[in-house]
Amino acid sequence: MRDTTFNRRSLIAGAAAVPVFSIITRRASAAEFTYKLATGQDPTHPVNTRAQEALDRIREASGGRLEIKLFPANQLGSDTDLLAQVRNGSVEFFNLATSILATFVSAASLPNTGFAFKDYDAVWKAMDGGVGEYVRAEIAKTPIMTVSKVWDNGFRQITSSTREIRTPDDLKGFKIRVPPAPMLTSLFKALDAGAAPINFNELYSALQTKVVEGQENPLAITATTRLYEVQKSCSMTGHVWDGYWILGNKRAWQRLPEDLRTIVSRELDRSADDQRGDIVKLSTSLRTTLSEKGIKFIDVEREAFREALGKTSFYKDWKAKYGDAAWAHLEAVSGKLA
Repeated sequence: MRDTTFNRRSLIAGAAAVPVFSIITRRASAAEFTYKLATGQDPTHPVNTRAQEALDRIREASGGRLEIKLFPANQLGSDTDLLAQVRNGSVEFFNLATSILATFVSAASLPNTGFAFKDYDAVWKAMDGGVGEYVRAEIAKTPIMTVSKVWDNGFRQITSSTREIRTPDDLKGFKIRVPPAPMLTSLFKALDAGAAPINFNELYSALQTKVVEGQENPLAITATTRLYEVQKSCSMTGHVWDGYWILGNKRAWQRLPEDLRTIVSRELDRSADDQRGDIVKLSTSLRTTLSEKGIKFIDVEREAFREALGKTSFYKDWKAKYGDAAWAHLEAVSGKLA
């Protein structure tokens, strides 16, 4: 039974300087353009608090000409549903993890390559540099596009309700939920885990009913969606860094005058920088918070997991899939991958 007396807002209060999320109702008729921004994250997640700040600034800077309404927590459908909606234009903007976008644009998961980045310095060097430019160009070949710099989802960690994951061997046969993302499914299958792709809006119930034993997500996701209620331990594997792209439907984007497009990208970029800082703070503070909620943290030797992955065909297979040019962008930051 979920503890309905717990206030999710209190979980991250003080952990990062973010305002309380609110939805402000305004007359759509007051705006020349009324668009939607959908996300899959809980309203208290920094993605939504910072996005709302950007949308407020966009409305103000545009003199009320552009109103973008925020729809968090998969209100308009699952991630896979929303990806289809932004492609056909029924939703104008959608915030999606790079790992899941890869089901449509395979190059999107290049930065999700297992154990490619050792820290955030490496992440931003890649994503604000060659890797990010390459991925954005590949996305732009489709009916959608990126409308800001990449946002931070964080380094993904493994949680479990059964066995504690301390070594690569502990993953053998471990039933773990992964998003419907080819890279993450491939990584865990390579390490002999029982990887089960499940949409995020079905994750809590899958853990609660023991369809799967564990899952992997950044700490902010584990906290804001209360996964700690159905998990016992968290292994700090940091196996994959994941980001969020704010995607726009190309036709909807082109309908906006150039001055409004400039405002949108500028304000979303500003909030992206703020949100990146929020996740770094939360990654530290939430370890304490989640410990208080009953989660046992396990510090693992990440290099042992990377070495185990390197003994499989994982890196070779993904290099062949992406091609030499894309792989060169990645290894320019990650160093040589086995």
